[in-house]
Amino acid sequence: MAPQYIRPISIGIFQKENSILVFEGYDKVDKETFYRPLGGGIEFGEHSSDTLKREIKEEMNAEIRNLKFLGTIENIFAHLGLTGHEIVQVYSAEFCDERIYRMEKLIITEDDGSQNFAYWKPLEEFQNNRLILYPAGLLELL
Repeated sequence: MAPQYIRPISIGIFQKENSILVFEGYDKVDKETFYRPLGGGIEFGEHSSDTLKREIKEEMNAEIRNLKFLGTIENIFAHLGLTGHEIVQVYSAEFCDERIYRMEKLIITEDDGSQNFAYWKPLEEFQNNRLILYPAGLLELL
């Protein structure tokens, strides 16, 4: 992550009962496992809602609907020893394919072709501080 660069991103909150869909990340410097909703960088000339649709299509080959803007979070953070700064547009959304809600683990394909996994995690786990949810402030927004 380059210093002095503010990255605009869009993320989606997909809910299944009392759980949300998140991918698991790990910071080797802080030795911290964390979770974050799916989404990605807003491209020049692209509306943030269209970013979320594009990112979910690219990462999961899935279509989404019923996007509702929830708010904006300014996220200044450290990851892998570097400072990052994001402006995060947060949406709630639904998958068009109902089968996704029955999957325990979903494959996420990153821009570089690598694969990661997304999981349904209970909100209670984040509220009780058993699991870490980023960006900071997201729980309060939800």
